[in-house]
Amino acid sequence: MANDLISLMKPKIDFIIDEKLYPAVLWNHSFLNAVHNSKKSVPLYIALQRGDDSISTSESRVFFQESKYNSLNYFYVERLVKTLLWIYGGNKIIIDGPKEIVKYIQKLYSQKGKRFFDANFMSNIYEKPFSIVACNAEQVVPVKEKSIPLNRQLKGCRIGFDLGASDRKVSAVIDGKVVFSEEVVWNPSVQTNPNYHYHEIMSMLHRAAARMPRIDAIGGSSAGVYINNRVMSASIFRGISPDLFEKRVKNIFLDIQKEWDVPFKVINDGEVTALAGSMSLKVNAVLGIAMGSSEAGGYVDRKGNITTQLNELAFVPIDFNEQAPIDVWSKDYGCGVQYLSQVAVIRLAERAGIIFSEKQTPAEKLKFVQELLTKGDNRAVKIFETIGVYLGYAIAHYADFYDIEHILILGRVTSGEGGPIILQKAIQVLQEEFVELFNKISIHLPDESMRRVGQSIAAASLPLANSEG
Repeated sequence: MANDLISLMKPKIDFIIDEKLYPAVLWNHSFLNAVHNSKKSVPLYIALQRGDDSISTSESRVFFQESKYNSLNYFYVERLVKTLLWIYGGNKIIIDGPKEIVKYIQKLYSQKGKRFFDANFMSNIYEKPFSIVACNAEQVVPVKEKSIPLNRQLKGCRIGFDLGASDRKVSAVIDGKVVFSEEVVWNPSVQTNPNYHYHEIMSMLHRAAARMPRIDAIGGSSAGVYINNRVMSASIFRGISPDLFEKRVKNIFLDIQKEWDVPFKVINDGEVTALAGSMSLKVNAVLGIAMGSSEAGGYVDRKGNITTQLNELAFVPIDFNEQAPIDVWSKDYGCGVQYLSQVAVIRLAERAGIIFSEKQTPAEKLKFVQELLTKGDNRAVKIFETIGVYLGYAIAHYADFYDIEHILILGRVTSGEGGPIILQKAIQVLQEEFVELFNKISIHLPDESMRRVGQSIAAASLPLANSEG
């Protein structure tokens, strides 16, 4: 179905290794142009309501039912709902649009539908039943966004940490000066006993604490969804059974806070990436993209606040080729994690003919490719060029849903010589394909130290310390 518009999509930039990618942004723009040129279209209004009653909305148009292109509506709306769900989040979706499309989406997100993972995920993190309902124009609900001010202060003796699926980072910060920083490789996703996670986290906090005379506050970040310091979903706890997750994991950071008895805050690592960019660049309207073991996203609005939106960019489709790589969690195709993370590096390396050892972990495979890059291996160069092109088209796609002036890219994939290559290619995409965005959006790559441990340092600023209250 998506292939019907492929002839209208002509990417100006070569994908180098991955020649079969259909950028979501180009497909969507081609579809909407075709709808506009048809002179006959119907409105589509989608609202997503989250557990805290905040509401995000989207307005668009689709072909009228009798159009010979009506079949394209189903693909467009399905990918749009998926995108909105993972960018904004929601346990209730309200749609004002063609009835047959609403029924189609309801079926997809039903217990036996292809998108049941998404529905179940949203139900779990918001702790409310997931539903999709139809409405008419008179019942349309207005937007109701909420934003959360951030402390942004590094006064006092603080610990900041960042928990990735391949490594964990911790920093000790005294009045804004980093006095200790450490990266340790770990493998939390396969662990079945939450004691592993608890002791690893406590160990790194103690190592940082030993470098300071006292502890005033602790802030942290990790991939996943965190609400009021509770773990609602996180890949680092993927190996934990549902029963143990409820009993031992959901409140693990609340338990750690009790042990330290200081102000404590943990949020999604993408949000901290955006915060790091906003703090270091002294700007707002920042989208942070962390390319590590997965892809993390975060957003700081024009007021300098984070929102209650989900920003789980790893699950947002950016490739509309229905034969695209499959995400291991959602079983959906073309999602960001396959293109803007170490998963992409490994996938492209294998396609480029690079052979890994069976004993190498994903983190070790990434490091191996980065070492090849330093030696001038052209295959490695092409891998990071390809990821840069991915990033450029992804940014253009994200710009349809976020008010962005700045992009900050961080994470282990951007370390070393690969980061500048990714940056250069992403800028080239915007410059040659999306001139208006090129003139509006600045993409930033911080220095090497900031790329590796910048999230943990920014996380240290999250809580309001006792001395500041």
